[in-house]
Amino acid sequence: MGRRAWIRLAALSGLVSVAAGAFAAHGIADPLSKELLRTGAQYQAVHALATLACIAILPLGSRQANWAMGLFMVGSLLFCGSLYALALGAPRLLGAVTPLGGLSFLAGWASLAWAAARLPPDTMV
Repeated sequence: MGRRAWIRLAALSGLVSVAAGAFAAHGIADPLSKELLRTGAQYQAVHALATLACIAILPLGSRQANWAMGLFMVGSLLFCGSLYALALGAPRLLGAVTPLGGLSFLAGWASLAWAAARLPPDTMV
């Protein structure tokens, strides 16, 4: 996928995180549902920004950042998506997907660290 597509995906992920946070603040009364939406929105916003950071280092020759971006987006889909679904009444069994999204986030951060470690020593970011 090209950089433009990743930027679009990151921007849409940020949009969804703001919408979920706003819905938590103004559209849901149940405290547990509010908390699930807030948590999902927070994690999704952070990982949308992390995806943009990966895009910034791609031109420096760090191809491993592609892995990080993909893992961040998969994590957002699985972790945040399952929290949003649970907040909206999905069966509790769907909560079993949430840790897979968390593992994807962790793997994404590890990939980003690997990408940074592979940059030439004189690279200015």
